Amino acid sequence: MRYLITCFLFLTFAASFAQNELLAKNYFEQGEYEKALSLYQKLYEQNPGRMDYFMALVQSNQQMERFSEAAQLITDRLNRRNVNPVFFVELGYNFSLQNNETEANENYAKAVQYAKENPNYSYTIGDAFSRHSLLDEAVTVYEEAMAQDPTKDFNAQLARIYGEQGNLAQMFSKYLDLMISNPAYRAVAQRNFSLYINEDPLNEANEILRKTLLQKSQQQPEIIYNQLLSWLFIQQKEFKKAFTQEKAIYKRQGEESLNGIIDVALIAISEEDYENARAMVDFVIENAATAEAKLQGHQFLMKIELATAKPEDYASVASKFEQLFDTYGRGPQTYLLQIEYNHFLAFKVGKKETAITNLKELIAQRLTAYQEARVKMELADILVFDEKFNQALIYYSQIQKKINSDVLAQEARFKVARTSYFKGDFEWAQVQLDVLKKSASQLIANDAMQLSLMIRDNTLEDSTQTALKKYARADLLALQNKNEDAITVLEDILVNHKGEKIEDEALLKQGELYERTNQFSKAEANYLKLIEFYADDILADDAHFRLAKLYETNLQLPEKAKEFYEQIIFNFADSIFFVEARKKFRTLRGDAIN
Repeated sequence: MRYLITCFLFLTFAASFAQNELLAKNYFEQGEYEKALSLYQKLYEQNPGRMDYFMALVQSNQQMERFSEAAQLITDRLNRRNVNPVFFVELGYNFSLQNNETEANENYAKAVQYAKENPNYSYTIGDAFSRHSLLDEAVTVYEEAMAQDPTKDFNAQLARIYGEQGNLAQMFSKYLDLMISNPAYRAVAQRNFSLYINEDPLNEANEILRKTLLQKSQQQPEIIYNQLLSWLFIQQKEFKKAFTQEKAIYKRQGEESLNGIIDVALIAISEEDYENARAMVDFVIENAATAEAKLQGHQFLMKIELATAKPEDYASVASKFEQLFDTYGRGPQTYLLQIEYNHFLAFKVGKKETAITNLKELIAQRLTAYQEARVKMELADILVFDEKFNQALIYYSQIQKKINSDVLAQEARFKVARTSYFKGDFEWAQVQLDVLKKSASQLIANDAMQLSLMIRDNTLEDSTQTALKKYARADLLALQNKNEDAITVLEDILVNHKGEKIEDEALLKQGELYERTNQFSKAEANYLKLIEFYADDILADDAHFRLAKLYETNLQLPEKAKEFYEQIIFNFADSIFFVEARKKFRTLRGDAIN
């Protein structure tokens, strides 16, 4: 019984102690320093070995400008038998807060001297200087310690400080030295490089990094320098130069490095630099040692073919697919290529039934669960395109059951919601979307949130959902590339449902379709109308951004584009377009983007 009472009292004391610590921290963060000081005094008395409590006492006094009290606390620690030289830094900083730079520098010098005489104190002293943004002093401590004791390594600390000082050449050099000694530093280094590097090759940091890498490579040829040059050129979207570096890596590492070329090729494809992407994929196909690797290369080559093909090229594209199937077969090993081919047949050539038959035959083969799910996803998408909604829903549901823990299952659930929306079954669509708002995939969660809001907003004021059904129909027609039909349906909404909640959605959607059909003046009119009448609406930033982009690219009116990008910067700071709008605005203004 006595043991239980002791345990209970101990746990009660521990809980109270933890609660006081949390409360003290909260008071400090809220600026209630008097209350924080009172609690920290009690905590420190109970546990005098806790440095964090001691420093909280010092900082609370400093925040209340009780510098004498803070100085007394620090001096008491310096007067102890075993002196901790970190407190010279703290005492100096306390003088600095009083604008007494003479006394401050005297104490900083004592700390530096201590570190010089005993390098074992270098880390804690250098860290104390760094915490107070006394970067020159921190550099001095770390550099002298490394000069005296070669076993000490403060390169990581120095690299970070050099960056904060704006000494980019030394920062890059230090991080590169770290990577040579320990390749695990590469991820950390690239994260830090990204704070300074951007798309502009003429940006000062980009030029310094490029020159530093070239110098290091000449002095000591290492593959990592080629890899980082490739990374830099990718950031600058100079894919041909990145390819040159990747080929240099291939010459030294052989086939295992072909994946690096594929990675660059895929980025180039996503950026629509098809010419350089094609050269890279051709190189991979030519140098791949296995049939599997060559097949993968051909798959990427067909992606480029599909992205660049015009209607008059479709027969040639189909012939190239068939030649690949003659070479590699129509089995599970070519399932991705078959998905691409049948997507092309259905969505570009108009042979929906042929594509559906082909995919059903592929499903009948011995596929893995994931492969089967991917094929069924494409099949269901084509069925939606063909307005066979119920059949599509069956396949989407099968995918969810087959691979319920994969993100592909969440995508299938979203497509169930979207298909129900196309059918006009808004209630069931809403049920699915409510689940997806918490999806692990941010992209799916955002899409679900957007569709859910539109359905909810346009159901509240119109119980018959007439306008929403028309809008869903226009959405489907746009998916089917029946753009003029979709524009007509949206015009019906704008005429017959004027003033209803859905009007802004219809204006934006119709504007996008006008752009797709090269009716740029009409698109401009829609966006201007949306901005005029729905300036405070959720789609206002979309309208501003699309209009700015329209002026910049299609209408060749850069000054007008700049005006609308600027409006996003000043009026829509929380918009998803904010970062790109700021970048576009600065480019149009002629800034060097840093």
